[in-house]
Amino acid sequence: MLRRKIRTWVVVADGARGRILLSEGPGHLEPARDQEFIGTKLPGREAEADRPGRTFDRAGEGRHAYEPPTDPRRKQKEEFARAIAAVLTEGADDGSYDRLVLVAPPKTLGDLRALLPKRVARCVTDEVPKGLIEVPLQELPDRLRDALKLPLPGTG
Repeated sequence: MLRRKIRTWVVVADGARGRILLSEGPGHLEPARDQEFIGTKLPGREAEADRPGRTFDRAGEGRHAYEPPTDPRRKQKEEFARAIAAVLTEGADDGSYDRLVLVAPPKTLGDLRALLPKRVARCVTDEVPKGLIEVPLQELPDRLRDALKLPLPGTG
């Protein structure tokens, strides 16, 4: 009886760039989709197109700039993670992978983890809290050897 290859998607991302790779066995990674994720990486002052509004103090006569409730750069990173999470959800829905490995700096991992539906989160077999987006594709299998050896979710 022939065993079906286990398909693992490996997400390598930081807050502004990312790619999804496919592993069907140890030592080999290739692009899983014909797309790379490129987010906006504007400085905070450019991310806010307009000057902040002005407001009056509750007590007294002072006026000051209204502070936005969120940091624009943080919002850019969350939107970037949302785009990756949408593709991961689509891949889970169409059966493109069996396992999922997330490789990203801790804040980006947290953003991704928070945005993944439970059915997708159950496919995550490992998280590697490192920024490896600059590592060439041919070097990644060695760097991720342990993460790629894990069993299917729910079997080990």
